[in-house]
Amino acid sequence: MIVDDQFAREDMAIFYDSFNQHGEDGAFYLSLPKAPARILDVGCGTGLLTIPLAERGHRVTGIDPAEGMLSVARRKPSADRVQWVKAFAEDFKLAERFDLAIMTAHVFQVFPDNAATLAALGNIRKHLAPGGRLVFESRNPAVLDWKSWTRALTTETRDIPGIGPVEVFYQWREAEGDQVTFDAVYTLLNTGEQRISPSTLRFADRETIIDLLMEAGFRLQSVFGWWDGAPFDRHTSREMIFSAEA
Repeated sequence: MIVDDQFAREDMAIFYDSFNQHGEDGAFYLSLPKAPARILDVGCGTGLLTIPLAERGHRVTGIDPAEGMLSVARRKPSADRVQWVKAFAEDFKLAERFDLAIMTAHVFQVFPDNAATLAALGNIRKHLAPGGRLVFESRNPAVLDWKSWTRALTTETRDIPGIGPVEVFYQWREAEGDQVTFDAVYTLLNTGEQRISPSTLRFADRETIIDLLMEAGFRLQSVFGWWDGAPFDRHTSREMIFSAEA
């Protein structure tokens, strides 16, 4: 798999970290472990949830293939409480077994097809202790959320320390089958320089994801439609939040 520029390049990873924060989803994931747990954060990025979980006393390992993201994560306060591993989801190898694995920020959608998804799910399952859980979310394709990824609807500006004011917007370019291609466009407003990172995400439906989980050896526990535990509605829910047991 290819790592997108906004994740691989440290300069763009700084931009990503500055513009992306967790809201209701963050509170949901932080609430999952009810007691001190061994947690695997797959696609941990800049540690936006990895570090808070470690600060709560959990033993946390963050996995990510993007050196830019991990470089930003390692410089944060309390980063030394986390074991950081540079690897793809399908090929990391650890001796430890985990009580909980998570994939946040729609990481699940980066796997381009069934084969890549099964490789990742199978490897994650190998690293879970008996009865361990995998929890992740994916956008509901029926809602066509990507149609709102336009400059007019997504533009934001932040003043980033050491860099200055930066604008970002997201623009979808193509939707074919369950694949959506879009650009993340960052502009340094003091100079006008633009840094563009193309990405492609897979919008698999609920039934496909459940089939993949079962094929990888998981037992489905639940599928929520929102972070408050609301039931999934195929026509209106923006999210599909999966919990499965190894």
